[in-house]
Amino acid sequence: GRRMLLIGHLDTVFEPDSPFKGYVRNGDTVIGPGVNDMKGGIVIMIGALRAMKAAGTLKSADITVVLTGDEERVGKPVEIARRDLIAAARESDVALDFEGLARENGADMGSIARRSSNTWTLRIKAKPGHSSGIFSESAGYGAIYELARILDAFREQLREPNATYSVGLVLGGADAAFNRDGTGGKASGKGNVIPGEALAIGDLRTLSNDQTERLKARMEAIVGDSLPGAKATLEFTEGYPAMPPTEGARRLLGELNLVNRDLGYPVMRELDPLRRGAGDIAFVSHLVDGLVGLGAGGEGAHAPGETMDIPAMQRQTRRAALFMSRLAAR
Repeated sequence: GRRMLLIGHLDTVFEPDSPFKGYVRNGDTVIGPGVNDMKGGIVIMIGALRAMKAAGTLKSADITVVLTGDEERVGKPVEIARRDLIAAARESDVALDFEGLARENGADMGSIARRSSNTWTLRIKAKPGHSSGIFSESAGYGAIYELARILDAFREQLREPNATYSVGLVLGGADAAFNRDGTGGKASGKGNVIPGEALAIGDLRTLSNDQTERLKARMEAIVGDSLPGAKATLEFTEGYPAMPPTEGARRLLGELNLVNRDLGYPVMRELDPLRRGAGDIAFVSHLVDGLVGLGAGGEGAHAPGETMDIPAMQRQTRRAALFMSRLAAR
């Protein structure tokens, strides 16, 4: 049989002071923080293993379960934070990610890819001075015009299929500084002062690591072509690598669809990677083929009011139990 690595995580995006607390069942829907992403997925994983034990198929299976505690905010350095996950992948033939089930138009979808998630930070220094001298050879253009030039060039020049890039925070003025967490900051200035500092934080998501490197190089070239009187620097912080689609993963989805057939469920079509965020399975996708989305179905992940669908949980548990039983036998 094939050696299986089951992947999940224990944390949610909700901080201890979040007002969204407690769990409520309303018919076939459960409402609560992390019920979809990904407490429900852990329940499905355990339920599938229990079903395999009851059916007698667990005894001969070679299964490793890795549940990280920092999927929503990866610990640093990544080499240590994901060391055990990567080691487990080296001893596995298949990786199964129990994060949320994706649905389109009411149909369950299969996922064989996840895009990367990387953060970029742009810092600009320029000559401060009286606004009456702006655009002159001695005064230059200031930090905010340089920031605007760069961001607009990103918008126009980085477009590629399966790539997105966003600007999440901008500060600029006579002086500007991020707070310690990079979630806000302070800037000060006046209308008659050429701004001396500008800052921006954004993200970059791609379908392959080659695409990441290509877009990074393009961004660096844009940043390096500074307006007079300004100097910009660009830093990248790696979050998650990409999990590109592979033929091996596509074959796994085909095997899962044989399970769907035998259970009387519809075929699960391949999900567009743009519909899927980053995740831990990407750290091992270069080592082993895998499937994503064996977890809970629901709505509103990462937001107050997050829900989980109980019938989808039952469906997913049956799928996973039969699928893993067949993988263990081959």
